Amino acid sequence: MTVALPPYVTRELIAERLPLIFPEGTPNRTYCTRQLSASTVFTMIYIGAIEGLDRYLGPIHVYRMTDEQAAKVTDGERMAYGDDIRKKNYVITGDAWYADNTREPIRDETLREGLVNIGAVIARDDLPTTSSKPRYALLSDFAALFNPNLADEKLMVAIAAFQAKHLSKSALARVSLMQAGAVAGKSGVMVSFPNGETRMLAPGPSSTISKSVVEDFAQKFLQTPAVLWLSESGNKVVQRDDGLAASIGLKIEADKDLPDLILVDLAPADPVIVFVEVVATDGPISDRRQTALYALTDAAGFDRSQVAFVTAFQDREAAGFRKTMSALAWDSFAWFASEPNNIVQLKDGSSNNQYLNEFL
Repeated sequence: MTVALPPYVTRELIAERLPLIFPEGTPNRTYCTRQLSASTVFTMIYIGAIEGLDRYLGPIHVYRMTDEQAAKVTDGERMAYGDDIRKKNYVITGDAWYADNTREPIRDETLREGLVNIGAVIARDDLPTTSSKPRYALLSDFAALFNPNLADEKLMVAIAAFQAKHLSKSALARVSLMQAGAVAGKSGVMVSFPNGETRMLAPGPSSTISKSVVEDFAQKFLQTPAVLWLSESGNKVVQRDDGLAASIGLKIEADKDLPDLILVDLAPADPVIVFVEVVATDGPISDRRQTALYALTDAAGFDRSQVAFVTAFQDREAAGFRKTMSALAWDSFAWFASEPNNIVQLKDGSSNNQYLNEFL
């Protein structure tokens, strides 16, 4: 049976479009947009591994691809590569794009955790998990986004339609929040405080995260929130409420090693002090910072059960989180502006033995 392959498209064009299809905030975005992903999508289109064509890709198709093979554009040459690459006597022309041991990153990261998980690739369910037969194919409407004749406004409309149909509601919300933050960060960031006051922060990713902490985190996780302290990079103090701080017994000294924000929850009988460090690139609540801030609250007579530490990031995919995750202090929290209703607790269990079911 003759199969009509999709139009030939270059790996470079695919690499350009993947970040548009999977913008900042997309779960496992790195797995979906890196060069290995572009190589995988290219090869799937090249051999016709697309939903409805009954042709499938295995990692070997990707890591054995060469520049010389990729330059062969006729349907016959493309089909032959797809059919013959798994034969023992097949000899590739040129240097393979990747080493044979790249099969695991292609299968486990790019495909399973990336493109399959996001709904861009389907996998055959009629094969045993141990089978080496090709099992992956592009979703037909995802493959259509790489048609070289689709461009400009029509391309963006098609991408938006794909996202609306195939990205989950939570993923779409995450993308929307990330895009809104990127826009706000270019023109200055207006922050609305719990008491109704507003302040303009300088443009930049740190200001965008700080806005989210004040407007989203504080409203979600504190009953009666107030902002005692807010500073920008360069130690510029944007908000400082010495009167409120004094009323609860906390003395704020600007020359101390203060974090970006100090919040307070006034609802409990004993107010809860929340130290928040905003991380765009570096500087989380580490063990050292936690110890220094405990010294401040210890001196003011606060019980440590009244003190919380939060490191705020833009997103779980953000470089700042990946860079600083290992430095986060135990008994602190991590919070992400792109997923404002969720929070991560780093629980120090050294003082008592707790079983997993006790956390559920």
